[in-house]
Amino acid sequence: MENGNDGKIILTFLDNKMEVRGDFFPPVNDGMVIRAEYILSLLEKHNIVYGIQHGDINKAFEACVNNGEIVRDVCIAKGEPPADEVPEFLQFNPHLLVENGQLDDADSVDHRARSAFTIVKQGQALAKLKHGKPGKNGMNVHGEILEFKITKPQEVSAGENTKMEGRFLLSAINGQLVFSRGVVSVRDSLVIKGPVDYTTGNIIFPGDVEIEGPVSDGFKIYSGGSVTIRQTYDVTEAIIKNNLNVAGGIIGRGKAVIKVGGSLKTKFIENCHIAARKTIIVEAEIINSKVFSLETLEMGDKGQIVGGEIYALKGIRAGNIGKETGKAARIHCGIDFTLEQEKERNNGILRILAAKQRRLKELMEDQSANEEKKEKMEALLKRLEQEQLKAQGRVSELLGKLNAYRNAVVEVKGEISSGTLIEICQVALYVTTPLKKVRIRLDQRNGRLITENL
Repeated sequence: MENGNDGKIILTFLDNKMEVRGDFFPPVNDGMVIRAEYILSLLEKHNIVYGIQHGDINKAFEACVNNGEIVRDVCIAKGEPPADEVPEFLQFNPHLLVENGQLDDADSVDHRARSAFTIVKQGQALAKLKHGKPGKNGMNVHGEILEFKITKPQEVSAGENTKMEGRFLLSAINGQLVFSRGVVSVRDSLVIKGPVDYTTGNIIFPGDVEIEGPVSDGFKIYSGGSVTIRQTYDVTEAIIKNNLNVAGGIIGRGKAVIKVGGSLKTKFIENCHIAARKTIIVEAEIINSKVFSLETLEMGDKGQIVGGEIYALKGIRAGNIGKETGKAARIHCGIDFTLEQEKERNNGILRILAAKQRRLKELMEDQSANEEKKEKMEALLKRLEQEQLKAQGRVSELLGKLNAYRNAVVEVKGEISSGTLIEICQVALYVTTPLKKVRIRLDQRNGRLITENL
């Protein structure tokens, strides 16, 4: 077809010879229509031998020849791309990534509860071994082989405190997930280089925690190990399974609570409620705080207790107790404070039961109440009386156990100010004139407290 008026097909090669598309044009005036021989010669001329789309070509050919239509963008041939080989690899569990997406200002979200750390549990899946895929060569429209490549996806490797079980990489412990340079590890301790604030959120960790900056008010700490704080601790709430060591002081806001399963060491305590199962060591001052220990309270030579209430089972060693211009302090030793608290809870129950009983008896005296209603009130009264007897029995039992350490002593190297109450095993001494450099202990034979010069 040499005549310019003849029908024709214009080819376009795409995607590096992976696809050929064509536009079909019918003849003009006296030109010749496209013939099958023309199509075959066109394919041969351009060396199109692979992936020829005969169905699309025939459909366009018929529309162009029979209807005289221009048919554009017809797929003439299409190659097959190579399929890359993918070796077996460990794929990180994407659900473990910390989500730090932006929140709408209108959202009622407590940002302190959002953690900047990912904590995993023992046995939790960290990564999965994905099956590899074999490679396959491809071919372009000219029949030329396109060799496949080997693709290495982003993979991870097993780090500290992880283990493989089957096709899964699991955490061997409870701890902090660390993903660094392709290595997945789990740390049994959490180290915070800066402060605890809105950048970290509350600290909830199953192991040891080390905080190099201060802890801001409003943020909570829960640790299954020990906690070390290098600066000041502005307490809201803390529950620590083992020891607490605060290089600075501990400051509360009146309602601040710390519970420690081991020992506690700090510079000072102010306006806090602190309970520890082991020894509490305070270098300088305890001010207007409630402090509880099932062992001893040890203070520096100039350490001073000003106001508040101290329970230390085995005794106290301090520089000074009380202050002329400050609130009086109350010191309790030899008493198991956990039993004392349980006793107070039961006494509270008894007060509530007594109030209910009085009210119920008043209602029973109402002559307008029918017999059925009176029977129900009598049954309720009996139940209240049974609960009362149970609570009274528990209080009596606790009273016999409260005095758990009769050898407790209070030693003060400086002065005990007047107004101070000292109690050992529920035997009290009210200090009316200052005492200096004394040891106070229980005279078990005579059941009174005695003072001795240090």
